[in-house]
Amino acid sequence: MTDCLFHRLGTDGEFDVFESTDGTRSNWDPQIQHGSPPLALLTRAIENRAAGTGLRVGRLTLDILGAIPVTTVQVRAWVDRPGSRISMMAAEMLAERPDGTRRAVARVTAWLLRPSDTRDAVTDRYPPLVEGEAATVAHAWEGAPGYLETISWRRQPDQDGSAVAWLSPLVPLVDSEPTTPLQRLAMVVDSANGIGAALDPQQFLFMNTDTVVHLHRLPQGQDFGLRARGSIGPDGVGATTADLFDRDGFIGTCAQTLLVQRR
Repeated sequence: MTDCLFHRLGTDGEFDVFESTDGTRSNWDPQIQHGSPPLALLTRAIENRAAGTGLRVGRLTLDILGAIPVTTVQVRAWVDRPGSRISMMAAEMLAERPDGTRRAVARVTAWLLRPSDTRDAVTDRYPPLVEGEAATVAHAWEGAPGYLETISWRRQPDQDGSAVAWLSPLVPLVDSEPTTPLQRLAMVVDSANGIGAALDPQQFLFMNTDTVVHLHRLPQGQDFGLRARGSIGPDGVGATTADLFDRDGFIGTCAQTLLVQRR
């Protein structure tokens, strides 16, 4: 198994340069990346850009702008909407075309907000999710190499029609550097689509074009519970929504748009 998702290679002007490892390979196609590694790497760029501002992430939106190759990528982050209480930051990932020019393959936008003390007003929509004994078969892509090998995936009994799994990253995001809890959540949250799959992946492709994460509380630790459900429309478009948990309880939600195609 790979030792991390990305190796840092240095800088190129305003861009940080990384080599994508085999651990980023998608279960749909080993030539492209699963959505979680780019989301995590761009989240890292935003966290680094936000360091010292006193703001914290309340929402992350990943837009996948094209097939993300398993290759050298460039990453940069910037402030899109400055503010002392509310700020929007963005980060993008570029990869080379065959002719040597670069194209944007993924972008993350994040709303960051200034924290204040609201401990007396805390409300949780759901009680904590408790991990139980894992199912024998973790998911429908059992044995697929790449990204799925870098995650501990413990399938749980379904709850009221929603599929449940606990996931934990098994490797760091970049080399051996520490990975923050938010980055660890980003390393698994794009898997909601697979957890909540409403279709048989042997018969259908249902690839997400985005992942939108709302967090009323920052995640803690390295274990995350996802309770997900997919919905399929009549015209080849679907959606997956999920409730997100850490060991301390409910932390937020995510939603994904799906392109659905019969194989």
